[in-house]
Formats: sequence, structure tokens, C-alpha cells
Amino acid sequence: MLQTGDLAPDFTMDSDKDDSVSLQDLRGNTVVLYFYPKDDTPGCTKESCDFRDHYATFQKREAHVYGVSCDDILSHEKFSAKFDLPFPLLSDPDASVCTAYGVYKEKSMYGKKYMGIERTTFIIDDEGRITKIYPKVDVEGHVEEILGEI
Repeated sequence: MLQTGDLAPDFTMDSDKDDSVSLQDLRGNTVVLYFYPKDDTPGCTKESCDFRDHYATFQKREAHVYGVSCDDILSHEKFSAKFDLPFPLLSDPDASVCTAYGVYKEKSMYGKKYMGIERTTFIIDDEGRITKIYPKVDVEGHVEEILGEI
């Protein structure tokens, strides 16, 4: 399990903005990496729209925001366009990055067990170290809480 102070696992993932994003390339910047279960679902939409609504503040603080789920790029493109999300959504179709970050877990719904993403946010500093982990995120007020940290 990752902890505060650990070096964040490196990744390269495709983005809905027609490029790929590598954590290594983001060194020198603060990165907010939020993992969410599924595009265009109620909680994920609320969380993403909260990041959108506060995006200018993240930019002023020179923090880069990225959403990550196992959805494919086409799904991300539709979700981003529908809600006018200004930051990239990264696709992790094989859940390898989600697994490396420890957020791909067994979940249960209506008595059925399945593997999925546990909503979690990481703040990563300019040296690639994790400065804060928000596990099992409650969407309400979450973005404001992050802004209080950066």
C-alpha cells in the first residue's frame, strides 16, 4: 500500500486530449491524480464537475489535474465533452496503473463481488513524491479539501 512520502509509481497513459501523459514528464509540477470508478455516473460526474468548477484555482496554484478510470478513450471523450471538462482524463483499460496505486479493489454491489476502482485522490509533489492520499473519497467538499492542501 502506498503511503505519504513514497515515490509515486510512474505511468504513461493515453488521454482524451489526443496525447499520452507520463508522470515522469510532469516532474517539476504538482499533480492531482484522482481515480474514479466510471464515466458519466452520478458520483463521478459530481466529482469531475467540482474539479472543473475549481480548475482555474488549480491552474493559479500550478497544479495539474488528471482523472483516471478504466474507461476507454471514446468514453472519456464523450464524458469530457458532455460536461466540458478542461483537464485530461486518462485511460487505464487493464487497470495496471490503478493496481500500482492500490485503488483497484474487490467491491460489492447487491451482494455481487467484482473488481473496480475505489475512489481515491493522490497529491504528488514536484519531485514525484506522494504528499497526500485521500482514500475512499466522499465527493462532497473533496475538491475544496484538496485546495486546502496545495
